[in-house]
Amino acid sequence: MSAPIVVHSPRGSGSRRGTVRGQIVRPAHDDAALLEFLRRATLPDAEGLLDDLSWVLWRGSRTHHYEAA
Repeated sequence: MSAPIVVHSPRGSGSRRGTVRGQIVRPAHDDAALLEFLRRATLPDAEGLLDDLSWVLWRGSRTHHYEAA
């Protein structure tokens, strides 16, 4: 089973697109914005999930990093 939340590779704009259970959420420029989008996607305890690899897959860059390489 794959993680239900995917944070995709950083974009040139300094943001990362996310998907929750296959549904795209708005790009986030930092963890606070990502957490807000996850809460709106009915994940009220999202803050504790960002570092849980069974819940969140960070692609293309290190965890919590939003700037493009």
